[in-house]
Amino acid sequence: MKTVGIIGGSGFIGSHTTLKFLEEGYKVKVSATDISKTEKYNHLKALPNAENLEILPLKVENKSQLREFVKGCDIVVHGGTPFQLDVQDPKLELFDPTIKGTENFLEIVNETPSIEKVVFVASVAAYNTNFPMLPDGKNLDDTIDENDTPFMSEESHPYAQAKFIANQTVEKFIKEHPNTNFEITSVSPVAVMGKSLSSREDSTSSGLQFLFKNKIAPNPFVQMLFDTDAEFAVVDVKDVANGIYSASNKKGLNGKNYLLSAESWKVSDISAMLNGEKPSGQTRIVYKNDEAQKDLEIEFSPAIVPLTEFNS
Repeated sequence: MKTVGIIGGSGFIGSHTTLKFLEEGYKVKVSATDISKTEKYNHLKALPNAENLEILPLKVENKSQLREFVKGCDIVVHGGTPFQLDVQDPKLELFDPTIKGTENFLEIVNETPSIEKVVFVASVAAYNTNFPMLPDGKNLDDTIDENDTPFMSEESHPYAQAKFIANQTVEKFIKEHPNTNFEITSVSPVAVMGKSLSSREDSTSSGLQFLFKNKIAPNPFVQMLFDTDAEFAVVDVKDVANGIYSASNKKGLNGKNYLLSAESWKVSDISAMLNGEKPSGQTRIVYKNDEAQKDLEIEFSPAIVPLTEFNS
């Protein structure tokens, strides 16, 4: 039985990833930033094969905890960076845990001989920090894929900037360490939609779907999305989990970063589908998924699937 460590394995994407690895017969370690807050991870104990699940304390800024967490792992999935839109202190809440945590993580996995594969759950922000708006130089009829030059603006949301810099940190490590004993593969999901496996109320992904469904704008960023009727690229959370699992089990993908994306819809149409209504507009493919379909062998669900399941 192989062992996978999933940093962030009790979050929205992480819970579906944990489920996937448990179903596939892995021993799974999941991190908890505060082990005393059992409500954040108790839902994992009801998953199939949960007898093969272990919850361990971990803050990615803590090297000794990181070292203990990855010890004995064959695969490590790093999806533990904070995803939040309301930010008081960007450095403390986003930049430090995201960027410094990535640097610490790379240092520790590089000295852990058991590891065969590392998968980073990056973000569409690794390619475009303006998401869901287009990067500079792109027009409405253009598409975006892995061959485009990544775009970052210092005016973008701090979360997007932190994820972009973290991804650059990973790419720099790969170039400077060409002979590691493990491969690093990244996946970059667009807006992740679908049903949460927990009743946690701190999920930004679930929260965004709730806001879109009920047409609530608690901050200027979300208000801007409504005001512009922004076009949003959507991907099913189950497809993201399948992509992470596939990336962890395929060889020859070192240094690759795959866009995980399905359809793009206007916010008004996403709201309609979340309310069981027919969208009035047309879908497009803005963020292309050809590479993920080919290398990771994923068939992406249309947006209606996760948006319907959110309410189920």
